[in-house]
Amino acid sequence: QVLLVESGGGLVQPGGSLRLSCEATGIIFSRQAMRWFRQAPGKEREWVASIISDNTAYYGESVKGRFTIARDNAKNTVYLQMNSLKPEDTAIYYCNTVPNTGGDYWGQGTQVTVST
Repeated sequence: QVLLVESGGGLVQPGGSLRLSCEATGIIFSRQAMRWFRQAPGKEREWVASIISDNTAYYGESVKGRFTIARDNAKNTVYLQMNSLKPEDTAIYYCNTVPNTGGDYWGQGTQVTVST
């Protein structure tokens, strides 16, 4: 059974930083691309960043230069380091993977609120 568990969300002031984590079980983690998405109230889910098995990373335009995705294969964990946070980054952040063996898996989400 594939399970993704996010953590690290919270309330932060504009300009601050947070690091999200997503621990995966039930997959051969080192072989899988991992993704972060987010969904703000009243908006569609938005792709944020991806990292593939060779550690190549890709970013959405709205976060490029501020967010960094990274992975630790020894811990089966993907991270999202978020710097220079803005109020418009407020959303529920989800971890996602689509394993080569099939399926489309999502975590439960972690709330990030950027506010004074």
